[in-house]
Amino acid sequence: MSDPFSSYAPGLDSPADDAAAVTPSNTVDLPTVARSLYVAGTGDVRVITAKGTTVTFTAVPAGYILPVRCRRVTTTGTTATGIVALW
Repeated sequence: MSDPFSSYAPGLDSPADDAAAVTPSNTVDLPTVARSLYVAGTGDVRVITAKGTTVTFTAVPAGYILPVRCRRVTTTGTTATGIVALW
């Protein structure tokens, strides 16, 4: 398949190149640092950012793309469902 954008370097505001369903874990990092997270079901999302800071985003609405670079979504503190990592 032809990709007319393959020679362009992606920027932080570029669309994601790939995605994967997230299984929250207190011990296992995502396979790739995410550029953002898609949240299908309303709730809290607790992440460890790309720089190592742990933060909880509360009351994230369903269908929201959370613009945070993160290496892990933790089980503890995450109540949102249907999370997909985008990179």
